[in-house]
Amino acid sequence: MYKKLESYCLRKKGAVSTYPFGPSAQVFKVGGKMFALLVEENGMPAISLKCDPVIAENLREQNKAIRPGYHLNKQHWNTVTVDGSIPQSELYAMIDHSYELVLKGMTKAARSAIEDRLV
Repeated sequence: MYKKLESYCLRKKGAVSTYPFGPSAQVFKVGGKMFALLVEENGMPAISLKCDPVIAENLREQNKAIRPGYHLNKQHWNTVTVDGSIPQSELYAMIDHSYELVLKGMTKAARSAIEDRLV
């Protein structure tokens, strides 16, 4: 599942992969801003994603695999242990939400530069 999540993140327009925290933490950025952080914990992928605070809290209450972002702003980030309890489509929707929140926080010019890319 790690490779599927990695591939999905990299398909986002303007997404790049970096390793600013060392070789075990893959960070996905758009326009220089992080929208996902992918690691392996106890043999399972874990992905940290930006999230609307109200939605973040609801997701945590609904699923024990979702917890406040590890070493991130706990109000705006969730860390999801990918243990099979959350369908792949829901994981992808959470990635989409994170990516869109990061885009929304950019200036109009920066957002347009990313959105106007062909790939």
